[in-house]
Amino acid sequence: MTDLADRSPSTGDPVDEVNAWLEENWDPDLTVAEWWDRLGNSGWAHPSLPENAYGKGLSRGDAVRVQQAIAEFGALGAPGGLGLLLAAPTITTHGTPEQIERYVKPIVTGQQAWCQLFSEPGAGSDLAGLNARAVQDGEEWIVNGQKVWTSGGQIADMGMLIARTNPEVPKHQGITYFAIDMHQPGIEIRPLRELTGRAMFNEVFMTDARAEDAAVIGGLHNGWAVANTTLMFERAGLGAGGSGGGSMASPGTVAGDLDKRAGDFVGSNRRRSADPTPESSGSRRGNPYVELARSKGKDTDPLVRQQLAKLHTLTEIAKYHSLRSKAARAAGQPDIPGLPNIAKLSMSDILRLQRDLGLGLLGPMGTLHAYTAEQGKKLAEATGDPYTGIFTEGALFAQGPPIYGGTDQIQRNIIGERVLGLPKEPNQDKVLPFKDLPKNG
Repeated sequence: MTDLADRSPSTGDPVDEVNAWLEENWDPDLTVAEWWDRLGNSGWAHPSLPENAYGKGLSRGDAVRVQQAIAEFGALGAPGGLGLLLAAPTITTHGTPEQIERYVKPIVTGQQAWCQLFSEPGAGSDLAGLNARAVQDGEEWIVNGQKVWTSGGQIADMGMLIARTNPEVPKHQGITYFAIDMHQPGIEIRPLRELTGRAMFNEVFMTDARAEDAAVIGGLHNGWAVANTTLMFERAGLGAGGSGGGSMASPGTVAGDLDKRAGDFVGSNRRRSADPTPESSGSRRGNPYVELARSKGKDTDPLVRQQLAKLHTLTEIAKYHSLRSKAARAAGQPDIPGLPNIAKLSMSDILRLQRDLGLGLLGPMGTLHAYTAEQGKKLAEATGDPYTGIFTEGALFAQGPPIYGGTDQIQRNIIGERVLGLPKEPNQDKVLPFKDLPKNG
């Protein structure tokens, strides 16, 4: 296992480096926990983090290439979830060295799963209007309030919490960002069932829950700035052209995957050839919407072909946005203003187009959906088509992404105000104490 202090910086092609490292270290008979410990301590679990935070200091584009190389090699990828996507880079940006060691290391080694405690029933689009309170009690903070739309809360060990610590100042100035233990008695998690029949999201009730003073990330009352860092990583990760998710195994102590065999979570098509043919490296899968159009005899319909072309065009533009951002960073230029927000909007457009195209091709069959595995079997038997559920679930799910991670309207406001310099709507948010602001009820 590579020690953090002894890890040398990357100097060559990171794909060559990670492949050489995998040849020496990948062992499918290790447990998931043992493998993730090797991967996380080596810097390859989240290689875009700096070297002093269990990373390699790579660009986002090179980090994506590393993830792809690990998958092509046939090894188990890095632990997925919001810990790796949001908490680790945020804590690395704003945390102390002690906090990086305490929180980032268990994330990159898969020991802890995280959730995001931001949105509230009365503070979704207006996130800074949150009402969850944290009151200091010696070396701890007592937290009371409710959060909602909490992805993965049911399997989380830790939470990224923003709470109001000073209602006497304008709302953006009185918020603090905490790392909070999700296993304590004062936290209750209730699942929220979606249109798809799944429960990705939860509502979380905090009643005299406690967070340590040492768990304040980025300083007291500076939570709005820290939260915006998290939101920036979220929009970049969720946006079209983003790097996607992690491995099939789930991190943390609740999911129950850490003691399982690592090799059981990966396929058997490991790439060995130094100069692979297209067949050996995995042929490119066809567009499922093109295949659906062909199966329904609609691939010659001019309107369908126009929708398919638009879908392909939007997807390619999203990839070019990602490459453009990578090129700017490689040239030492700052991040392109508004690009994460544009990527998030692009993802929403793509998902809506997929919804409309898929349901249009399915016709009346698009009204049928299975909400359990048993219903799925019966639906496949009745229709003779085991793939319909994939398209109907995508269509039902398409309503969510334009809302979570900041609504489409919020993304447009950010682009208009922060990038284009358009004036904000007049209000007193910046000057009135939070306690004096009118509430929506």
